[in-house]
Amino acid sequence: MYKLTIRTSFAAAHNLINYQGDCENLHGHNWRVEVTVTAKELDKAGLGIDFKVLKREAGVIINELDHKYLNENPAFHDVSPSSEHISRYLYQRLSERLNNDVITVDSVTVWESDNASACYYE
Repeated sequence: MYKLTIRTSFAAAHNLINYQGDCENLHGHNWRVEVTVTAKELDKAGLGIDFKVLKREAGVIINELDHKYLNENPAFHDVSPSSEHISRYLYQRLSERLNNDVITVDSVTVWESDNASACYYE
C-alpha cells in the first residue's frame, strides 16, 4: 500500500455560525490543503496515481471555493464553513472523483493558519 500527498491552497472568506467570538464576523483565510490518497498497487510507470492527475482533480474542487464567500456555497447552507467542515467537504467531493479499485482518498487536511488545521478521514 502506498500513500501519496499533494498540497494546494485557496483564499476565501467565511464567518462561523453559532460561534461566540471574533470568528463569527466576516473574515478570510489563505487555506492550505493537503490531500492524501492510498494506492493498492502501482501502474506500469511505477506510479500509484500521477501527481498531475491528483493536482488537477483537487484543483477542480478547490476552484469552486477559491475567492468565494463560503457561507454562500450550498454545501455550507446548514453547517458552519469551519475548517472541519471544509476538510470533510473536500474529502467527500474528491472521493467521488478519485476512488476506484486502486485509489482511495485517505484524508484531507485543511490549514487555516500556520498553526491550526483540521483533518477529515474515514
